[in-house]
Amino acid sequence: MWLLTMDGAQLVSFPQPPRKYAILSHVWRKTRPGSIGSPEQTFQDVMEIQERCRSTGADPRMFLSPKIKRCCAWAASHGFKHVWIDTCCINQDSSSELSEAINSMFNWYSMATICYAYLQDVSIRYDPSASNSTFRRSKWFTRGWTLQELIAPRDVIFLSREWVPLTSKRAMPHLLQAITGIDVDVLLYERSLFNIPVARRMSWAARRHTSRIEDMAYCLMGLFKVNMPTIYGEGSGSFFRLQEEIMKRTSDHSLFVWG
Repeated sequence: MWLLTMDGAQLVSFPQPPRKYAILSHVWRKTRPGSIGSPEQTFQDVMEIQERCRSTGADPRMFLSPKIKRCCAWAASHGFKHVWIDTCCINQDSSSELSEAINSMFNWYSMATICYAYLQDVSIRYDPSASNSTFRRSKWFTRGWTLQELIAPRDVIFLSREWVPLTSKRAMPHLLQAITGIDVDVLLYERSLFNIPVARRMSWAARRHTSRIEDMAYCLMGLFKVNMPTIYGEGSGSFFRLQEEIMKRTSDHSLFVWG
């Protein structure tokens, strides 16, 4: 597990998650047509910054993207020394590291002390609970990966595009249930996720989507305690493999509703 340090913006590898760290949940920015490279700062980008600053003596924090800088500022203000951000803490050039991260991600979010959910499309100017609020309509609630990122952490602090707190999972669980369909007692850790029927857990993902078809299966693995190899290019085969793995672990045949 790679984590970014607060004091020097260094990527450090941990064999096991440390006792205390913050974690970020967000929607990745899309690459604009005709542009080259990722619009988000990657693992390789941060490593290159480290190397360049090592030779020049410059502060690596000066070269971080605004999103990473603001996330680090929040984490530091809460006394954290490390933060995990998927865009820059996963070496996606390594298929083995990527597969390990995807299989571990639910646990990493559940073990984090706090999760910051950055909603780039929501302003602090509007009440999140309003019937047609931008909070309710945020893209964050439509993405496959953010489902486990809402469920797994003990608490989630939602931050506006201005990086100002909007609410938290503990403060407004009923609003989050209305938006996502996820049971309040699951959100509040009062009922085990794994006691919820398979079909109901699957239903929470029904209106969500991912950029790659395989990720729609991979983003659900943690919700069913499944570990399996990630094979990009297999298409819908990933979901059939997920079903097979779930079948090995449960006699709950409601799974087949989602064939």
